[in-house]
This record gives sequence, C-alpha cells and structure tokens, in this order.
Amino acid sequence: MKLFGPLHLTLLAAIATVAAALPWLCRRGVVSSRATRLAAGWALLLNELVWWIFRYSHEGIHLPNLPLQLCDLTVWLAVLACLTARPSISEFAYFAGIGGAGMALLTPDLWSPWPSYPAIYFFIAHGGIVIAVALMAFGGMVRFRPGAWWRSYCLLVAYAALVGAFNALCGSNYMYLCRKPASATLLDKLGPWPWYLLPAAAVALCFFWLLWLPIRWQGRNHTRP
Repeated sequence: MKLFGPLHLTLLAAIATVAAALPWLCRRGVVSSRATRLAAGWALLLNELVWWIFRYSHEGIHLPNLPLQLCDLTVWLAVLACLTARPSISEFAYFAGIGGAGMALLTPDLWSPWPSYPAIYFFIAHGGIVIAVALMAFGGMVRFRPGAWWRSYCLLVAYAALVGAFNALCGSNYMYLCRKPASATLLDKLGPWPWYLLPAAAVALCFFWLLWLPIRWQGRNHTRP
C-alpha cells in the first residue's frame, strides 16, 4: 500500500467519516447511544479474538509477538470503555487510542501487503479504536473529568516504562522504544535512538493537550443555561 495513495486516503476518509457520524447520530437520538456503544465494544472484542486465534495459530507465542504494543492495550481499553462507560477507562482509551491508533493509521506499519487478512485487520482494529473512543468522548456517553489529559499522559509514561523494562530484559522492541519501525513515521524526524524518545514524549504531551481542548470546550457548552 502506497503511503497516502488513493487506497490509503480512502480508508482514512472512511474511518474519519464513521468516527464523526456515529457520535453525531447518538447525540441527536437518531440511534440508541447504549446499543451503539455496546455494538462497538463487542465488535472490537470479536475482531481482536479472531485475530489472536489467526496470529498465534500461525506464529505461535514468543517474545516478539506478545500483545504489548500501545495499540494492543488501547484496543482492550476501548472495548472496556464501550461496555462499561466508566470515565477512568474512557479517558485513557481516548487519549492513548487517538494518539497511538491515529498515528498508526497515518503511517501504517503493515505486516503483509494489502488485501491480506493481517492488513485488513490492521485497519479494522486501529480504525475501530478511533471510532470507539470518539463515540465515547463525543457521543454523550461519558463526561471526562478535569485533568484527564494529564492523568492519561502519566499513565502512558508509566506503561512505556514497564514496556521499556521488558524490552531491556527480553531484547524486544515494543512501542518502538529500542529502534524505529521500518516504515516511515514521525519518529524519523526526531533524531536517532535513544534521543528520539525525549522529543517523542514531548510531542505526546502536546498531542494529549490538544485532544483535551474539544473535550473541555464541550464541557463548557454543557454548562450553559
């Protein structure tokens, strides 16, 4: 798949359209909010289980393919957010999900060429994360609490520290903490390893704050008489 080629742009546009339309439909009562979030949660869960069965039946389980990437975490957080509507889960799922899955969609690191099942799964899973967390954040499902962006960032740093320790012990490269992905990404602009880790953390902090702005403005609009 060519980066930002016609197919890639079409997939991005489709995901963005659904992520914008579903919350709008829910907020206006066109579709049931509860049924929509539950359907999104169960669909994500089923898609992930099918992928696990496919992947581990073909590859087996070993250190380089454990589900420890950020998007592996956020897909399950998105599932829990949709099924439980808990603010604490929804907040971290929103910030980490948009940040991680959104970047993955923009610069996909595909395991096999399109239209193989792994490539299709990649866009369904990452696009599903973006759609699910947008639904929770903007569909009137849950009210985010003050400081959500900062708490979510601290949780991200803590998870990265745990994954980094695992990488150091096992020689793996989860979250691309030890080397950059083979495909082109924003990390290519941030310097060599390990120096790109600090600007990447700063970029993530700024991005979380930017993601907080529409949530904060949305909350202000709710308080108007």
